[in-house]
Amino acid sequence: MSWDIWINSYQQYLRIEKSLSIHTIDAYKRDIKKLGQYFTSIETPKNPKDVQYEDFMGFLAQLHQEKISARTQSRIISSIKSFYKFLFLEKEITTNPSDLIESPKIGKKLPEFLTIDEIDLLIQSIDRSKKEGERNLAMLEVLYGCGLRVSELIDLKISEIYWKEGFIRIIGKGNKERLVPLGKIASKHLNIYIKEVRVHQKNIKEQFIDHVFINKNGTKLSRVMIFKIIKSLKQQSGINKNISPHTLRHSFATHLVEGGADLRAVQEMLGHQSITTTEIYTHLDRNYLKQTILDHHPMEKKHNY
Repeated sequence: MSWDIWINSYQQYLRIEKSLSIHTIDAYKRDIKKLGQYFTSIETPKNPKDVQYEDFMGFLAQLHQEKISARTQSRIISSIKSFYKFLFLEKEITTNPSDLIESPKIGKKLPEFLTIDEIDLLIQSIDRSKKEGERNLAMLEVLYGCGLRVSELIDLKISEIYWKEGFIRIIGKGNKERLVPLGKIASKHLNIYIKEVRVHQKNIKEQFIDHVFINKNGTKLSRVMIFKIIKSLKQQSGINKNISPHTLRHSFATHLVEGGADLRAVQEMLGHQSITTTEIYTHLDRNYLKQTILDHHPMEKKHNY
């Protein structure tokens, strides 16, 4: 498949799933077009799926020869990583050749998260009178209540829900298995959806009989569909934040840390391989605590010049 076709698909991914601005999308697109022009002009042209880590070195060397600034090179590397992550998510490549490219030194960005009130607003925006209402409610409660990745939600199976024990079995990144506690609220709405709504859907395709969340065509929900559902609910709720399914996962972790949860327990529930990945929520919590003092401590308010 040509570079242009994949770049157009990538552009749709950035617009729908990442909800990026037109300006940002154009910047990513220009960077990947430059990458594509390089690989179509070399002695042995390569399509996106044929590129290996070593091939990137020639492209990066060309950037250096063109005297492109370090900041611009860093942005282009970020674009490459994003593009190849997209190809990996689409299962067009089995390994990501851009993983070994040194990431730009731009520091950690704290993830966006919702307050508890904003979570409530999102949930209250669901129209439960519609056929998909109970499904969408259960979906949000599980995303937020269990801190799942969107891919884990899509592939959740009925046979992997242990109602009595209060756990769900998740197969996460790298085929790693973990058991995640299923809270009372998430369990309640999941039970209502499965036993009172999903049970009446007659067109479920055989290969998706065990999948929890099903669309109107009888197949499992797609990532794009879940992004669209959450984007629509965000607009209806009036929340002024750029949110996605992953925002609910960040909110889950943030609220646990703010509530005093053990970091190792949060790491286990999120399925993070390294504790350092989970530690970002402690930084977020510190900022939250600092701002709370600035906003509410009487001495801070008294001397707020």
